[in-house]
Amino acid sequence: MRETNIIRVAAVIILDRRGRVLTVRKAGTHRFMQPGGKPEPHESPQETAVREVAEEIGLHLDPAHLLDMGTFSAAAANEENTAVVCRNFLVRFDDSAPDLLHALQPAAEIAELLWVPLDSLSPAAHLAPLLTDQVAPAVREVLKPADSATR
Repeated sequence: MRETNIIRVAAVIILDRRGRVLTVRKAGTHRFMQPGGKPEPHESPQETAVREVAEEIGLHLDPAHLLDMGTFSAAAANEENTAVVCRNFLVRFDDSAPDLLHALQPAAEIAELLWVPLDSLSPAAHLAPLLTDQVAPAVREVLKPADSATR
């Protein structure tokens, strides 16, 4: 695959206290994915993720609260013959955040927000392959030890 067929982005998995993941759908597309986007020159992946989330849904994240999940790649959700390479971060919100999360609204190029239970993130026509095939399983794996310890 030629370099021109690769999109590099940074994104955030936003997980609420009920185990739901916030997904976004860009205007003119049909697949939901995690909020994020392309870096500006000289911007770190973490800086990109924080900026894009603020622009797209109005959520101002503290970079110190982001867990670096690593880099994942898959077929791009909305562009043929293109792969997406995404640096992913995870942020979890506890019981003190429902009002904050409820107030989120689509902005910039985002047309719609959709909360999806983490356990329901599996391949579907309305979800991005990167999210369902790569990122969601990694998030489940990260959360597994924490869930086991509380039982």
